[in-house]
Amino acid sequence: MLIGCKIGRPFTGLAVVLWIALWAVACSVRPSNQEGNRQPNLLLLIADDWSYPHAGVYGDKVAQTPTFDRLAAEGVLFTNAFCAAPSCSPSRAAILTGQYPHRLEQGANLWGTLDRKYLTYTQLLERQGYFVGMAKKGWGPGNFGAGGYEHNPAGREYAGFEEFYDSRPNKAPFCFWFGSQDPHRPYVQGLGAEAGLNADSLLVPSFLIDLPVVQQDLLDYYYELNRFDQECGEILRFLEEMGELDNTIVVMTSDNGMPFPRSKANLYDYGTRVPLVLSWKGKGIRGITFDGLVNLLSLAPTFLDAARVEPPAAMDGISLLPVLLQGKNKQGKDYVYLERERHGNVRQGHLGYPARAIRDHQYLYIRNLRPERWPAGDPELTGAATSYGDVDDSPSKFFMMHFEGNEAYGPLFELSFGKRPYEELYQIDSDPFQMKNLAGISRYQKVVKQYARMMDAAMAVTDDPWADPYFEGFDQYPYYGMHNFFPGLQH
Repeated sequence: MLIGCKIGRPFTGLAVVLWIALWAVACSVRPSNQEGNRQPNLLLLIADDWSYPHAGVYGDKVAQTPTFDRLAAEGVLFTNAFCAAPSCSPSRAAILTGQYPHRLEQGANLWGTLDRKYLTYTQLLERQGYFVGMAKKGWGPGNFGAGGYEHNPAGREYAGFEEFYDSRPNKAPFCFWFGSQDPHRPYVQGLGAEAGLNADSLLVPSFLIDLPVVQQDLLDYYYELNRFDQECGEILRFLEEMGELDNTIVVMTSDNGMPFPRSKANLYDYGTRVPLVLSWKGKGIRGITFDGLVNLLSLAPTFLDAARVEPPAAMDGISLLPVLLQGKNKQGKDYVYLERERHGNVRQGHLGYPARAIRDHQYLYIRNLRPERWPAGDPELTGAATSYGDVDDSPSKFFMMHFEGNEAYGPLFELSFGKRPYEELYQIDSDPFQMKNLAGISRYQKVVKQYARMMDAAMAVTDDPWADPYFEGFDQYPYYGMHNFFPGLQH
């Protein structure tokens, strides 16, 4: 369109000059518009065993998380984010595929595999021209070779983000998975205290024994958490130097909860509730807190939505892009559906501990599908595993194991290591650590029945095989953790 010229009137010399100047300005603007419309880069920063609310922006007085806190100021902070399963491999499989782990066959188990037939967002983005890669821990632990992959499902592996970035062809949009091993065990005991972290500021969850052994163990956990945050900060600084941060959607979260008793590998909040922040500095909304319930399996459709790629119909998650751009959520459910299958090979007969949960703002309802089994693993040694092997070996675990039958701390031992009933019900506001099971109390029976119906409906709509009472479970699948000679093994 010609600006400032009447139709039919011949150009004067001045008009020609002005028209050329305006045309030059328009041309100079066009690359910027194209830059704004190009597909965003996608960066996932994922910790290994980090529980909510352990970040400075959540009010934690020990966590030193300036990177996470900065992303919260530049984006959206989520207060009710949950992993699909409180176990590394199935949680990461759900993030990649956008599907519930129970729909992924062997992908529901730790130390299983993820079959290539289940489309991942990394596969789909690579087909659309994205440059895809990862560093450190991607999907796993497990045997990705058995699933038909030549490399980790999270992407081709690089030594670090800078090597990946330098390998990018023709400034293609990138999708990068940075999977730290922090704060996964084992810890170097005493590093937290040596770094100046103060036990007096700790909030020790009520299901743990609040004594120095556990306190020091928690400080070591925080030390590794802080180290993860520093590593993420280095990646963000590099992106800023390269002028890429404004067009990069950054997600920072964890695969499951902290490696302590009654946390990781459990459907209680300290096993499933995780920190989460989404930031798109150049385009997204800034500095808001979102309290809606979110399952991390929604990350896959979010990434695809941002890249303008249609998510497959098989994906259970719903894009969070409206939250990032407008602070709105289009999800229809007001609860999250959570699950676990076989974590470690820690029961006679290679058995897992299948369980399902419904979590909303009021209650956590858990259905233990095989309550005759030990939830933390058999008390006796099973092969190379230690007692209660679904709980990571740690000073906290071994300390608590000494108190079986103890008058003061015996109840805490039972909560972490004892058998559990078929149904559990916990009230969130009055019992944030899920210590008092209400399922057996008469005045809560109406609530229990309500959530049992919700559970049945969720099982049906997500094609959960446990909806069939005769289902034999996921125990028949191989456990690759004891066979280190397999190709494609990812720890």
